Amino acid sequence: MKNIFNIQTEQDFLNASLERFRYQYENVEIYKKFVDYLNIHPDEVDELTKIPFLPIEMFKNHQILDKNAVADLYFQSSGTTQMNLSKHFIADENIYQESIYKSFEEFIGKPEDFIFLGLLPSYLEKQNSSLIYMVDYLMKKSAKPENGYFLYNHSELFELLKSIKDKKVILFGVSFALLDFLDYCHAGRSEEPLHFQENLTVIETGGMKGRKEEMTKDELLKILQDGFKTDKIYSEYSMTELLSQAYSLGNNEYKCPNWMRILVRNAEDPFSYEKEGRTGAVNIIDLANIHSCCFIATQDLGKTLPEDKFQVLGRIDHSDIRGCSLLIS
Repeated sequence: MKNIFNIQTEQDFLNASLERFRYQYENVEIYKKFVDYLNIHPDEVDELTKIPFLPIEMFKNHQILDKNAVADLYFQSSGTTQMNLSKHFIADENIYQESIYKSFEEFIGKPEDFIFLGLLPSYLEKQNSSLIYMVDYLMKKSAKPENGYFLYNHSELFELLKSIKDKKVILFGVSFALLDFLDYCHAGRSEEPLHFQENLTVIETGGMKGRKEEMTKDELLKILQDGFKTDKIYSEYSMTELLSQAYSLGNNEYKCPNWMRILVRNAEDPFSYEKEGRTGAVNIIDLANIHSCCFIATQDLGKTLPEDKFQVLGRIDHSDIRGCSLLIS
């Protein structure tokens, strides 16, 4: 297979997707059963919209893995102990690492140029988080002494952000934890204006975990912009079942790296696709999922926009609330 990270054109992407579809049909047992159940013949699939997208719920009950591969590790979705959690088995973590690095470099900058701070308490408290793996990897590439995670020690994070001068800082944060941190920052300091250093970029990863009142994405971004006194409030969109990340640099408008695409299906008819600007359910092609399944039908709602951008607008009502799902917009 051609190196997915060298994809340049739409024809490259189509060719790589069809090649991976046919390979995974033959070598990923659950995907083959799914395609056969739909009575779809692989030889007749010649465009992206004809590819069957595996329902994301399959990761909860099945091992989605190439029969020729051995899983070195797995990532597990967040949730309560009562929930049936998704597992994504990883045969080659080097692919995930390359995807992390290249996506971050394309949309944000070279990881080596940043200090990375993580305000991700709900993910740190659980094992096998793909988000923690990602931030760990970025910290290792950065190798800055200030790098570190924070659970609920808001005072330590507050003092650190005030003390760092003239260095680029990325603060990855789950939504409820960022809001809790801002509450701490403003408590009893009504007459003391907050001035975090101007090179701070906040990347929110979604997720209220039932700890805060739900709000629209636009409302959340406005609160974070006002609280941190910066327009650099970005967002990252991914999930346990993916090895790639899309980034939003504002306005809740995301872009994918070259080896990832978003298609928006009709929420009632999974084989019908919505036009640009119309809301539907999100299908994702992630060619980094080389050893699992590249074609995932999610339970997120969204729409495609001009210039290859997309928005995530919430969740289909009957679907489970997943820990890393984004807020309704």
